[in-house]
Amino acid sequence: MAMSADIVEKVERYMAKPYRIEMRRSDWGWYVKVPDLPGCMSQGETPDEAFEMIQEAQRLWLQVALEDGRPVPEPRDEDSDEAGGRLIVRLPKTIHRQLAQAADTEGVSLNLFAATALARAVGREEVEMRQRGRPRKSIEA
Repeated sequence: MAMSADIVEKVERYMAKPYRIEMRRSDWGWYVKVPDLPGCMSQGETPDEAFEMIQEAQRLWLQVALEDGRPVPEPRDEDSDEAGGRLIVRLPKTIHRQLAQAADTEGVSLNLFAATALARAVGREEVEMRQRGRPRKSIEA
């Protein structure tokens, strides 16, 4: 069954939007997903293959949603999420001192050190990648 020209055009418009792609290493290769499109996931033996596969999966996800008349979520702008990007935590003085010393050893601010440690704790290296000037595509080993 061929797609209508209208659906093809809409799919291409959505494909051009900045949807975030997450990629994680697994025992069998690479797992990849588009978090803003529920159930849109794939896998590949290499990061490149996984990326190609998720683009195909995203295209098919969009096609089916549009053909079924379901709404397509817009990509979330992580810089303007509901969370304000600010967290205030009360720490025992000993932990605060240890964090400050570790940050000093790394040559970074306490804020950056804590944000990176928290990002690692939830399985994301986004803070580190932004500091290094890398794109938003998350790849975790």
